[in-house]
Amino acid sequence: MPAHYSETMNKSTGQNVNLSATVPTTLAGKRLDQALAELFPAYSRARLQEWIKQEQVTIDGKFKKPRERVLGGELIEITAHIPRTESWEAQNIPLDIVYEDDSLLVINKPIGLVVHPAAGNPDKTLVNALLNHAPHLAELPRAGVVHRLDKDTSGLLVVAKTINAHTQLIRQLQARTVKREYQAIVTGNLIAGGTVNVNIGRHPVQRQQMAALEFGKPAITHYRVVERFPAHTRLKVQLETGRTHQIRVHMAHIQHPIVGDLTYGGRLYMPKHASEPLRQTLREFKRQALHAQRLGLMHPETNEYKEWETPLPEDMQRLLEVLREDRDASENFFEDDYDY
Repeated sequence: MPAHYSETMNKSTGQNVNLSATVPTTLAGKRLDQALAELFPAYSRARLQEWIKQEQVTIDGKFKKPRERVLGGELIEITAHIPRTESWEAQNIPLDIVYEDDSLLVINKPIGLVVHPAAGNPDKTLVNALLNHAPHLAELPRAGVVHRLDKDTSGLLVVAKTINAHTQLIRQLQARTVKREYQAIVTGNLIAGGTVNVNIGRHPVQRQQMAALEFGKPAITHYRVVERFPAHTRLKVQLETGRTHQIRVHMAHIQHPIVGDLTYGGRLYMPKHASEPLRQTLREFKRQALHAQRLGLMHPETNEYKEWETPLPEDMQRLLEVLREDRDASENFFEDDYDY
């Protein structure tokens, strides 16, 4: 018997799920939760385990534990409910949509837009905008958002439009196969690229911040030099993991914090010989110079690799222009200085 799926949506209560399948002999000997993950790949292992514990899964009419083994030939039936845990309001906020189909939505998030409603930002977030654009996202976990960008980080972010797409994207993120490439402008001169492999966890004192901690979660960031300036470096940064504030924490950890990042970079760094236009631009740059430029993943329905790219925002383009002008002026100054 092939796997059978039935899902119904209720705008006020959530999602009702009815699933059934016969365990094939190829899965004989596997743990129940492992077999369910093979039979119903649209749902995460954690969600399936929870349904087993809540006795929403029967094997030949009986309840089992997640670690019990299947023999092959059993009838598995799941009658479960995914509650709607949020009651976020839909708000008419413009979205810069880079790509959309029945499964995915790729957004170019602007500077200053918070992703999720929270205590300090109860509305006017990306989620509120998404619910206005596609009301059915209210039935998905976190309105389909599977990864975040900081409020003042611009760039590409993918949103799932179905439960299957949500599960598949989460699995890709966990498997570290999603390509997330950023552009960053950092303080100081980096001669070559490299990798930061330093665990990240909640700061022990400043609880709103993250920190490089020995007992934190694994975090890996790759970077390479794109452009050099007298006292700054433009980097291309690629995430292997996706910890909160990962790039910002890692760059600060190697003593090259991101321009404008007062949280992790400390006070404004002003180069000794900076031109007045550069000094003014640095003073006025009030957010981290970080942009999620490229995003690549396997489409959850077609299994086709897809990739998107978005240009740098105007403020970072302007900062680069001023940095180049300052670099060129510095080169001319030193050439004149040594012209005997």
